[in-house]
Amino acid sequence: MATANSSNILASTFYLTGIPGYEEFHHWISIPFCLLYLVGIMGNCTILHIVRTDPRLHEPMYYFLAMLSLTDMGMSLPTMISLFRVLWSISREIQFNTCVVQMFFIHTFSFTESSVLLAMALDRYVAICHPLRYATILTPTLITKIGIAALLRSALPVIPNVARLAFFPFCHSHILSHSYCLHQDIIRLACADTKFNVIYGMVMITLLWGMDSLGIFVSYVFILHSVLKISSQEGRFKALNTCASHICAVLILYVPMIGLSIVHRFAKHSSPLIHIFMAHIYLLVPPVLNPIIYSVRTKQIRQGILHLLFPLKLSSSLM
Repeated sequence: MATANSSNILASTFYLTGIPGYEEFHHWISIPFCLLYLVGIMGNCTILHIVRTDPRLHEPMYYFLAMLSLTDMGMSLPTMISLFRVLWSISREIQFNTCVVQMFFIHTFSFTESSVLLAMALDRYVAICHPLRYATILTPTLITKIGIAALLRSALPVIPNVARLAFFPFCHSHILSHSYCLHQDIIRLACADTKFNVIYGMVMITLLWGMDSLGIFVSYVFILHSVLKISSQEGRFKALNTCASHICAVLILYVPMIGLSIVHRFAKHSSPLIHIFMAHIYLLVPPVLNPIIYSVRTKQIRQGILHLLFPLKLSSSLM
């Protein structure tokens, strides 16, 4: 009985991987990771605080920006504890249930961020193509419904793939390729027929990301069509400038996401460092860069940050 219990425990335990070949430098490698996480958390929390406290930012564009910050944090925070446990040599072990929960949140918030970017594209479309109806179309009630729909649309399709993992035996290696759990990583360790998970996962990615990217593309086609009708060059530039931050956010999410998918599907025998590098870019770059881009390019956010940092100086200058 003791032997059976021991084997069950081992069967439900997986082992995370840090940076292969650089184990002796893990403590030093953890420093830039720690700084990136701190920048991402502080940047997104700052944007959430400014949007919540500044009445001038209670507009659809900034509500969607707050959603983007929440999804950025939801995508990166589940990986933080397990990553530092590996890099600080605390433990490489992760229980199967914890692994499943972690991958559920990573994939859910990844799809949610894509949906939020689609909503932000529609926001820009309404603002540029139908400016007089902007406030009446994008009401707070509709924005709330869009946020809930984006989360449910992302979470529900993930459940079947994640739930099926509980019925798979893992009789071979239990060593994962990353310092956190991804579905495409753990599925290769299963000793069972995983065709459904592989095909379902590819269909889900194609449909969700495909629909979102198509929606973003169509929105910008209409935006460009409307902008080209503006007579003055300054007016065209001003209209397009309001979309620059969103375009950067789209590229920051989709380029690493596509790169990671390609590496997992078609470069399985490439260097492990490539897989690890792409996986960390996929999870760390959007939460770090999005707040920086929106802080630099959006005047209202920039003013809110300055007011947060130097409230007395700004108050005295306005008097």
